[in-house]
Amino acid sequence: MTGLSNRHHVPHKLGRRSFLKIGSLGIAGLTLGQLLRAEASAGIRSSRKSVILIYLVGGPPHQDMFDLKPDAPKEIAGPWKPVATNVNGIQICEAFPRLARMMDKLAIVRSLVGNQTDHDAAQVFNGHHPRKPTPAGGWPQFGSAVAKLQGQVDRAIPPFVSLCYTCTHGPYNEPGPGFLGNSWSPFRPMGPTRDDMVLHGINVDQLADRQTLLKSFDSLRRDLDASDTMKGMDAFNEQAFGLLTSSRLAEALDISKEGPRLIDRYGTGNPKIFMDDNGAPRVPQSLLMARRLIEAGARVVTVNYSKWDWHGGANNSIFKREAEDFPVFDQCASALVEDLHSRGLDKDCTVIVMGEFGRTPKISAQVGRDHWPQVNCALLAGGGMQTGQVIGATDKMGGEATSRPVAFGELFATLYHNLGINPDEATLQDLNGRPEYLVEDRAQPMKELV
Repeated sequence: MTGLSNRHHVPHKLGRRSFLKIGSLGIAGLTLGQLLRAEASAGIRSSRKSVILIYLVGGPPHQDMFDLKPDAPKEIAGPWKPVATNVNGIQICEAFPRLARMMDKLAIVRSLVGNQTDHDAAQVFNGHHPRKPTPAGGWPQFGSAVAKLQGQVDRAIPPFVSLCYTCTHGPYNEPGPGFLGNSWSPFRPMGPTRDDMVLHGINVDQLADRQTLLKSFDSLRRDLDASDTMKGMDAFNEQAFGLLTSSRLAEALDISKEGPRLIDRYGTGNPKIFMDDNGAPRVPQSLLMARRLIEAGARVVTVNYSKWDWHGGANNSIFKREAEDFPVFDQCASALVEDLHSRGLDKDCTVIVMGEFGRTPKISAQVGRDHWPQVNCALLAGGGMQTGQVIGATDKMGGEATSRPVAFGELFATLYHNLGINPDEATLQDLNGRPEYLVEDRAQPMKELV
């Protein structure tokens, strides 16, 4: 956050320094909306950059969503028809009418190449191909790297929050902080972590006394430990203390604080859908919660949404599943983009939607599409990017990139760039003390977008 400079004093308003001196007991009764309004009154406005990464678990079918091939044979084209968008010359699936009406706020990558071949979320979350050489400990996922490099905006809000549900198929889950260590793991409020936000038998004043005592011990340990381990623990302890002494995070996670019309705009879902089918549930409210967390101060929020592994089979044809999932996704994804724009967050918050690979051009005998690593698609919005465009193209069957192949490294370099991190210069130390660059092959941000 940035405040007023000394040259632009506003009389009769709470100054930024005075505002920050208000303790957690003073703000405990404020809702998130009231707190944000108080900040605005104090001249504190949001200028932080952020990313919402939405993972479509299992690999979405690019040729049925954003790269339709209506002139291809029926066994490739499928039943969906393309529909015009509000950008001349760009068409997407007819099942996405809301997204079509805001194409000027979106960018579609139709030529994402270098996809891995298995059901493995790692590449979606860290941008690195899992079959390529990996440093000891593994690559940190994107949010962990950002948290390490940029830290917290607000001590009460973790820099990296995961709204991902745990999938029974292990590789569908986030890969973790890798060589950065567990102190840079995401805060995960969807599970037991939420219980850690409660003070048991201790009040805030007592916790503050314990914090002072802990710091005195920390000063001794730092003299004895010159490694980065203590620094990581310091960050972890500071984050935990901030969470326990503020209601801000709990407010951000409570979507009931929003008006019912906005909640309805995102749509409703069921956390149990697909959970027994090893995927993520179809919960559109996660996108609303992600926006609230970004507005509260999170730098990166990750979401896993539904299950898109549609191989077909008895009573489970790909087109039956698409007819169920497409309209819900159209509603919540368009609501998120619309919400960001209406709140003035579209310049600062980048949204990216993708899965681990594309699907086969040819529809199988089981009425499904199988894994297809040759080409994939991604949907982007916000971040001050140049939207209202399609980047890249595939052949008439949707099987190979024919123009402007885009690598995962370029996508992630763009995300880092949008956060104000130079991917050509920033590095992270691995377990052997060697500097590691953030993106694969030292890729550069996409010029079409930035």
